[in-house]
Amino acid sequence: MKIKIGQKAPDFTLFDSEKKEVSLVELKGKNVLLLFFPLAFTSVCTKELCEVRDSISIYNNANAAVFGISSDSLYTLAKFKQEQNLNFSLLSDYNKETATAYGSMYETFGFGMKGVAKRSAFVIDKEGIIRYAEVLENAGEVPDFAAIREVLAELG
Repeated sequence: MKIKIGQKAPDFTLFDSEKKEVSLVELKGKNVLLLFFPLAFTSVCTKELCEVRDSISIYNNANAAVFGISSDSLYTLAKFKQEQNLNFSLLSDYNKETATAYGSMYETFGFGMKGVAKRSAFVIDKEGIIRYAEVLENAGEVPDFAAIREVLAELG
């Protein structure tokens, strides 16, 4: 399913790397940035998430909660978060339901892997409406963070 700007964001409940449940519905009243990424510890994923880490004040100033989401286990994500000193939550979509709902799943990834999230970014406003959607087919590319920051600035 392709997500379109202006539609209601699919709800989800996932565990973060600290073993706490996070539900989109509970984030109402905050802007949300969801960053789906293929695999922890890979070079492009590390670069992408460290870029967000280094710019976290921009997202905090936009009243935006930032979440990285992958199909890695919460234990793998906890280690990745610790090693990269990430200052936002990583959510485990181990069952692949959330990435599927957001149209962000590869049918087959490298080395024949199935169930890997496409690198993608979604900005969800305080009312739960999609305001930015970018799903990348090429896992070597990163989202357009300038465009994401622009949308968040408009949302305030």
